Amino acid sequence: MNSISETAIEADPKLPIIQITRDFTATPEQLFRAHTDPELFARWVGPDALATRIVHWDARTGGSWRYVAAQDGTEYGFHGCFHEVRPDRIVQTFTFDGEPDGVALETLSFEDLGDGRTRLRARSLVDSLEGRDAWLRSGMEVGVDQGYAKLDRMLADGAV
Repeated sequence: MNSISETAIEADPKLPIIQITRDFTATPEQLFRAHTDPELFARWVGPDALATRIVHWDARTGGSWRYVAAQDGTEYGFHGCFHEVRPDRIVQTFTFDGEPDGVALETLSFEDLGDGRTRLRARSLVDSLEGRDAWLRSGMEVGVDQGYAKLDRMLADGAV
């Protein structure tokens, strides 16, 4: 049985960092797979209103990725590089095509809490406090919350 989990999105007042923390009823291996398997990733990432298409996906240290999210004929592209991929941690860059100068460095970690629970911590370092605040104003929490809710359902259904 899967329980609803709260997502914490926090901004350090002095650093251009956004930290997202969320607990899942899943093993670290399941969360790692959900973040590295392109078919699974496309099914859960982002807001419900957007459909995600993977353009390129090479989830290995030194690899890269690109996906496009679309709604009503409008497309939003995202791309980045995987700097480190290992079962407990992923380090990658993240760039929205609409803001090509706004490259974020993201570190995701999967902490085994025992009893089939895992804490996901995602830390995004952006180029400025203004850039961080723009991300926070963008409505990113809707995509984060809805995406993680989809991932919860996939985990509960045994899809991951």
